[in-house]
Amino acid sequence: MCAVAATLIVYIVDDDDSVRKGLSRLIRSAGFEPRMYASSEQFLADVGPGEKGCVLLDITMPRLDGHEVQEQMTARHVDLPVIAVSARDDEETRHRAHELGARFFLRKPVDDQALLDAVDWVTRDSEPGAAKQK
Repeated sequence: MCAVAATLIVYIVDDDDSVRKGLSRLIRSAGFEPRMYASSEQFLADVGPGEKGCVLLDITMPRLDGHEVQEQMTARHVDLPVIAVSARDDEETRHRAHELGARFFLRKPVDDQALLDAVDWVTRDSEPGAAKQK
């Protein structure tokens, strides 16, 4: 892991307590700093423009779903890369998540290595001197 990874924040937004805890343990074991949110509203109240890191965002959440969170992030100029996760894996859900800016869409249960690879990839641009990949 690079030095940046030790301080990089991974925001975990999922209404399932066991999923949040499991993802948090995985993220911490990889040297990242997890921040857990049980609701979309809690997450949106806590982040603002200029944040660093990335978001693991459950798409199928009560009240504000993951797509609505992505819309709110855009409206509030919160430019954190999003990795969408969902047990609902259909073309419409995947397409909408990507259309709203998600860099990855991972189906639950999420493969640990695939998730860590996705976090590494989406946060690579956050590292000082990193080349932007398009």
